[in-house]
Amino acid sequence: MTQTLPSPLPTVGLFVTCLVDLMRPSVGFAALRLLERAGAKVVVPENQTCCGQPAYNSGDFKDARTIARDVIEAFEGFDQVIVPSGSCAGMIHVHYPKLFAGDSVWQVRAEALAQRTMELTQYLARHLDLNETSATLRGSATYHDSCSSKREMGVLDEPRKLLATVDGLELKELADSETCCGFGGLFSIKFPDVSGDIADKKAQMIEDTQADMLVGADLGCLMNLSGKLKRRGQEGRTGVRVYHIAEVLAGMTDAPGLGDGMSDGDGEGQTS
Repeated sequence: MTQTLPSPLPTVGLFVTCLVDLMRPSVGFAALRLLERAGAKVVVPENQTCCGQPAYNSGDFKDARTIARDVIEAFEGFDQVIVPSGSCAGMIHVHYPKLFAGDSVWQVRAEALAQRTMELTQYLARHLDLNETSATLRGSATYHDSCSSKREMGVLDEPRKLLATVDGLELKELADSETCCGFGGLFSIKFPDVSGDIADKKAQMIEDTQADMLVGADLGCLMNLSGKLKRRGQEGRTGVRVYHIAEVLAGMTDAPGLGDGMSDGDGEGQTS
């Protein structure tokens, strides 16, 4: 009788992102915990850098290519590259091949990496057991679909399926989930008045759900909306806690939400 050998664990490269690294490391630890729970061997390359999106969006393609080459070299060899951010995942998956169009060597390498790159909830929805409880959290949440996650990575149902595994959590959908948060990276810097107005309208939609918290998968969007919600809260409106979906799924919501104080520790002392 032939013995079937167990399949080796897939080796996943975790692209942490600049905002997670600098502003909310707990998201990175949550993503690591979830990927391991999904059966992956996770590696975080020490030589990873920014994805190059700020340079790319400002038209600085020369520096964007330099940064992209570093990322490609850092993440070659992994079965999958997982990113807890739709915008950074979209930069690698959609824009890297365009960035190296016409380069016979680097375009091939960029396309190979692009095909192996997934946004975090895409991977988790495929590899976690959605019939099992992932965490317990009593309360209600509304989910923000970031522009890049939805339009560049095609993520829509995955976060909702994952949130449905959180025991005690009620999902309250936004009236217009397709609306931008107003951040858009450099857009919010170049057009602050327009950005602020968009964020204000989005914040009103969030408050209208009467949800206890806002959840999303892009830290840039969440930081932008957290700031707006906090300013509105100072004016007497309802307060809403803000968390990355990885923190919710990993049971790491004992820590303060974004903008609520010291919340960017290493995850020690948080429940799973």
